[in-house]
Amino acid sequence: MGDIIQLNQAEIKGQLKDLVRGTVEETLNKLLDEEADRITNAHRYERTEERLDTRAGHYSRKLLTTSGEVNLKVPKLRVLPFETAIVERYKRREESVEEALIEMYLAGVSVRRVEDVTEALWGAKVSPATVSELNKKVYVQIEAWRNRELKSTYPYVFLDGIYLKKNWGGTIENVAILVALGVNEDGNREVIGACEGGKEDTESWLRFFRHLAKRGLRGVRMMTGDKCNGMVEAMLQVFPEAHYQRCMVHFMRNVLSDVPRVRAKEVGAMLKAIFAQENKAACLRKAQEVVEHLRRTKLGSAAKTLEDGIVETLTYTNYPSQHLLRIRNNNGIERINREIRRRTRVVGCFPDGNSALMLVCARLRHMSASQWGEKVYLNMQHLCELEKEQAN
Repeated sequence: MGDIIQLNQAEIKGQLKDLVRGTVEETLNKLLDEEADRITNAHRYERTEERLDTRAGHYSRKLLTTSGEVNLKVPKLRVLPFETAIVERYKRREESVEEALIEMYLAGVSVRRVEDVTEALWGAKVSPATVSELNKKVYVQIEAWRNRELKSTYPYVFLDGIYLKKNWGGTIENVAILVALGVNEDGNREVIGACEGGKEDTESWLRFFRHLAKRGLRGVRMMTGDKCNGMVEAMLQVFPEAHYQRCMVHFMRNVLSDVPRVRAKEVGAMLKAIFAQENKAACLRKAQEVVEHLRRTKLGSAAKTLEDGIVETLTYTNYPSQHLLRIRNNNGIERINREIRRRTRVVGCFPDGNSALMLVCARLRHMSASQWGEKVYLNMQHLCELEKEQAN
């Protein structure tokens, strides 16, 4: 019988990992060189009249990848700033790693077990001491972000609450995290607030609105949200000049909840026809027609829900036509909440409300720092022009 060849799997795995890491390192450094060539408009040693700048050496920077830690040689230029998308992705990755560590901690993963998990995920161990220190540091940073001063004005504010589970004295209870999304004077979206609400009631919303006002929330023209218990009453106490827009999507669902399934498609088309009218007066006339039709066809509850809520669901018609599709519902903040639910599902039940708040805020802060918050969501010039017309 021939000799049995024995493979040292650990050694092979280590060699393959080193090979991949070396390839990743070489590729990333090549990309950095190519970015420098693009910025200077010339290759490294090329002499040409079109050259915009020259190299001034490089500095070293470590980057954590799934293949392990690699060493980057980031080019330095003599005059122009060297801004690279690779470094920006690195910054975002650091935030993502921090968020994942918090998730593991809140999910009940032991601090020592995190060592093995981080090595599997990112190719480098994070020590127990580092995890503990990182959680302390991140908690402080999140609280600072959550309580930051609001320096801009926010004409449009979108509100919603997300329910998570917490363990309170051995009993599983709901905890509501109230979230506010604002569109600032430049037309960019920004998460402007998040607080533990206990439950969505008047007192919780009142605390949340006072928290926003204390931090400098001003210039609010309209707040959009679902018909939550106590939200409108609390809003009018703290922001009396703001108008309330009931989320159109939630309102239509409320009406349809009083409609038999066999007639849902028919009534749904009627409701869409109301909001497709050219102005507020036409919307109200159409709504009255639908109310009368629903009553004639023995859908009195649906008719009452529509009649009672239609005016506050048409507040958006007082604002620029270019903004209507984005300010009449809560779709923007609903997308954020879906992402939060996806990320918090791994935890299941939180040890307390503050832990839930911290993880939600970690995700919100990460999203705010991404391109999501940099894109212009609404052209606010349209609002300025409308308000000038109304003032004259």
